[in-house]
Amino acid sequence: MLGLLAAILVAIDGLTDWLDPVTARLEQAALPLQWVTNVPARLREWGDEAVMSKVEWENENDRLRQELLIYRGQLQRMAAISAENARLRNLLNATELLKDRVLVAELIGVSTDPLTHTIVINRGVVDGAYLGQPVLDDRGLMGQVIEVSEHASTVLLITDNNHALPVQVIRNGVRAIAEGTSDFRRLFLRYVSPTVDIKVGDQLVSSGLGGRFPVGYPVGDVLDIHRDPGQPFMTVEVEPAANLERSRHLLLVFSEVETFAPATDASSAAGAAESSVTEQQPEGSASPEPGVDGAPGND
Repeated sequence: MLGLLAAILVAIDGLTDWLDPVTARLEQAALPLQWVTNVPARLREWGDEAVMSKVEWENENDRLRQELLIYRGQLQRMAAISAENARLRNLLNATELLKDRVLVAELIGVSTDPLTHTIVINRGVVDGAYLGQPVLDDRGLMGQVIEVSEHASTVLLITDNNHALPVQVIRNGVRAIAEGTSDFRRLFLRYVSPTVDIKVGDQLVSSGLGGRFPVGYPVGDVLDIHRDPGQPFMTVEVEPAANLERSRHLLLVFSEVETFAPATDASSAAGAAESSVTEQQPEGSASPEPGVDGAPGND
């Protein structure tokens, strides 16, 4: 009976439009039931998506953390490279002011003795380094070579207590001897008379006496002057111009003085000295000690 009724209704719905309003209402009434029946499937899909999203999110976070770590490491390296480039630019600017031939060297070792101010650089005999060769950084005099091997050299800094060099005041040309104090930030001028015209802030450069350091390279600035009425000389403190504790890239100076010093022919050496190095190497100014670039009597 029900089957016959269903067949009649299907035939009426297919052949006529009498049941269209009823069909529309029934479809609207069935929509909530369809939504309810689809809830389990939707919950399952949402759960799968949520689980996959969490895994992907965790994987993405791990990837981003790794990239961040890599970028931070690269940034640190870039900062070091930028600082090194700045130092090299300063060094390059310093070479433009030098009349002598120079060679860039890099610091590879430092003395472990706090009272011995020596460093090791990566230039040796194969590079033309020689005993007594002046060494600079981008600000001023660092020291001189005291030992040379095939591929490295040892440099005695100007602040070592065994080192001294002749200097002069730029302002008035007053000459003195600057001695090391085993303090990277201090030099002392010795044998300075209380009547000498020198004052705080005066700039000191190498005088060239002694024939080891060329004339005119910055040595330091007068930091303080002590006058003791009971002493025949003043105590003058000087702050070195070079960054003795920090400089990594240095300059080896090939001065003209070294070129003419080994001459054996007296007449040719005298002629060469008269035309080329008379002002830089006065007679009798050579220092007998490898660590001292002049004696008080020469200044």
